Formats: sequence, C-alpha cells, structure tokens
Amino acid sequence: MREPVDWPTQDLVAHRAGTTPERTAIVDADSGGERTYRELDAAVDSVAAAFDAVCASAGGRVAALVDTRPAVAELLYAALRTGRTFVPLNVDLDADTLAAQLDRVDAGLLVCERETESLADEIADCSVVSVDEPASAAVEPLDHQAPTADVTPAELSRETTALMLFTSGTTSEPKGVRLTLGNLVASATASAFRLGVLPSDRWLVCLPTYHMGGLAPFLRSALYGTAVVVQRQFEPAETARVVDEHDVTGVSLVPTMGKRLVDTGWAPHDGLRAVLLGGGPADPDLIERALARDIPVCPTYGMTETASQIATALPATAGEYRDTVGQPLVNTTVTVVADGEPCGPGEIGELVVEGPTVTPGYLDADATEAAFGEYGFHTGDRGYRDEDGRLWVVGRADDRIVTGGENVEAGVVAATIRDFPGVEDAAVVGLPDEEWGQRVVALVAGDTDPEEVRAHCRAELAPYEVPKTVRVVDALPRTPSGTVDRDAVRNRLQERYDSGS
Repeated sequence: MREPVDWPTQDLVAHRAGTTPERTAIVDADSGGERTYRELDAAVDSVAAAFDAVCASAGGRVAALVDTRPAVAELLYAALRTGRTFVPLNVDLDADTLAAQLDRVDAGLLVCERETESLADEIADCSVVSVDEPASAAVEPLDHQAPTADVTPAELSRETTALMLFTSGTTSEPKGVRLTLGNLVASATASAFRLGVLPSDRWLVCLPTYHMGGLAPFLRSALYGTAVVVQRQFEPAETARVVDEHDVTGVSLVPTMGKRLVDTGWAPHDGLRAVLLGGGPADPDLIERALARDIPVCPTYGMTETASQIATALPATAGEYRDTVGQPLVNTTVTVVADGEPCGPGEIGELVVEGPTVTPGYLDADATEAAFGEYGFHTGDRGYRDEDGRLWVVGRADDRIVTGGENVEAGVVAATIRDFPGVEDAAVVGLPDEEWGQRVVALVAGDTDPEEVRAHCRAELAPYEVPKTVRVVDALPRTPSGTVDRDAVRNRLQERYDSGS
C-alpha cells in the first residue's frame, strides 16, 4: 500500500493536472492564448527537464531576470518540481546591484528574456538561458536544453525553501527573504478563507512577478484549480478592458494603480469580486470613490516576509471603518507591542506577526535573529487594533520623528494631509535640525498650495506635528513594487532645504 501524501508537499500543478486537467490554468491577456492544467503540466515538465540538463546537481537555486509574463509560472513550477528554489530578480535594478544579489543567492542558473539578455550575460557567473530566442551565442535558449520529458517530482516538505525574494529596501538594504512551501500554501489557504473561492475565478496578474504580490496568484490558482490572467504591463484603459473581456474576478493593485483606474471612470462587470489594494496606504477618498462605482476594493496589509497578506478588509468593512486594513487572516496573529509588552485596543505600537505564513528567516543569520522576538516577527510597522481586532497601520517604526522631545507618527501626519482637498498622496519624514533634533517635513503629490496644507495641519494636529516644510510635486517617488521610496523622499526634501527654496 502506498504511503499517503503529506499535503501540501505534493507537486501542485501535477496534482491539478491529475484532478482537473481541462480547466484553464493560464490566460495570456496580450496574445489571447490559453493553457489548460494538462498543457501547463507538460510545459512545466519540459522546463524542469531543461533545468536538470543544465544544472547537474539536484536542488540549488534558479534565478530569473524575467518580467511579468506567463513564462514565469513555468519557471516557478519547474523549480518546485525539481526541488530547486526560485529566485526572481528585479529587472529594473542596475547591474551592480543585481550582480551582488546573484552572488548572495549562489544561483546555479540564470534565466533571462530578450529584453534582459545583455544584462544577464553581464552579471552572471553561472549558466544563462533565455525563454526567448537569444541574440547572443553566449546565451542558450531554454527550450533547446532538453526534450519534453516526464520528470519525477522531487520529494518536498513544508520546510522546503520554494522562493527567495529580495525586499524593496525603501528604508534599508534589501534583504533576501526565504519562503517555504508551507508558507506559500498557508498564505493561499488563508486568503481563500477571507476572499472566498469559486471554480470560475480568474485572477489578473499585472504587478511585477519579482514581488510577492505578482507571484501569489500563480500559487493560489494552482492550489484552487482556478485561472490566472497575465497582463505584461498595467495601463488603466487596457487593464479595464482585460478585466471585463476575460471575466476577471480578482486583481491585486497598489493604490496608485487603483486611483488611475478609478480616474478613467471605469465601472467593472458584476463578476469582479475583489480588488486588493496593498503596498502602501490607500487614500480613504479613493476607497469611497471606488465603492460608489461598485468596485469591490479590499485594502490589504502584507509583506514579503509573510508570503503576502497579513490582514485584509472586505469592501463593507473598508467603507464603514476609515483607513482600516481589516482583521488578520485565519491562523495569523498580530500583536501590537510597545516597550516589550502587548498594547491594549487603540494603543500604538510595533506590529509583530506570528503564524504559518511567516518566513523562517533571511539569507543573513544576523538579520534573522534581529527580526524575531517573543511575539513573533517584528514587521517594523507601527499601528493599533480596535476592540474587534480590526487593524490600522500608521507608519514605519523607523519613520517616527522626535522633534523637540515630542514623538511624531509620520503616518498620522501623512493621513491628515491626504484628507485635504487636492492632495493625492503624501509622505512625511524627519530631517536633521540643530535646534529641534528633527523637523517634520512633507512631500505632497497633487494640486494644492503648501501653505494651505500647513494651515489644515495646524487645525487638525498638535503644533509639534505640523510640517515645517511642505513641498508639492506631481508624484511621489516609488519603488518598482509601488511603495513610496522614503529615501528618495528624504533626499528631495533635503535638497530643497539645502538650496533654501
């Protein structure tokens, strides 16, 4: 008698191909092509055989310089099938940074595409293959490495490191995050309990697939037996068309994407069930405008280290409770901690997360040790919860500003500024000040007057919280994942202060 499979250690795509082979797995929104789970399983076998042909040793790490496209799913699943760790790299980074990251992960293979081929060839000290027909003789095409063949799936465990992702590094050096198969399946399961799953579900991927928000739908859909629709690049009008024409039921966006969609006047079809807004705070005005158009926005709080979602507010909650990101997902515990002790409702502290979605740690052992404590993983984010467990995120722990001996929560000030008419977004930071230690300054995107913004803050905030300087710009600087680049914000405001303008 065969040993029972210890779920979730079974190959997800192989399992799906054996149970629902005719269901649609992948839709290419740009070409219109589709693949069933049976076809995807065969394609994954081919890529897995190529991996084995190029990387003689079992296991190891496969890095990728491939932007958002259906081929990412094949690379991800093929790495899992052969017991390798998939390491997608940010295609927008410079060569030196990428070379350093590639060296840190010690990859045995780098997969590129036509647009990144020369960059891959420049930075790699391992074999390089392309998902496209290469232009250089130094790079081999992936599909020529091995014929299509049945590959015996590797034996996996919940502790198998399936993914390695680098954080955005908006306020610190990017860290290499290890995510296990157990983390990924726990995240997909918890998301299903919060958002629900229907056999007809189709999740649109238009975020970068070198970040968790872009990869998570591939893993969830294989577990659920639903489809992923892949759009190579977000563009408001085109994305709205893709959602409607391909019967998309869910999509993950950063708030700036959501705003651009709403600004087009878009009203979705009745089957759209969830628009996750994450990667930064969603303006309450955006939430109100979206809900007024029956766009089911779900503000969400998550991070790479938790394999995506930590807490998510459903549309009804988002409409009733301003600025909340909802309650934590099932099996996820969030403790608000200040001075080493848990806080009561309404008290602000650092958000500490515990549960099966939480990473076992970083590439760097010292960073791992520093990140974990008595109550779990220290997120570095500050916030509070109410009596019913709903969560509010007010900013980063390292964003706290101390001015004249007073503590200022940058997130609270930024939220106040966002409430002012004409303001689209705001970022608040502290700059060194000889008299006050730090001074509160703000970079504001929108059509507004700096002095009127300061007057609004004087009416709503304590005197020490009012920004000494407000600079208005067309848009806030952001990382490729859509989060505000706080170092760039600080640099812009420092340059303005140094110039005396």
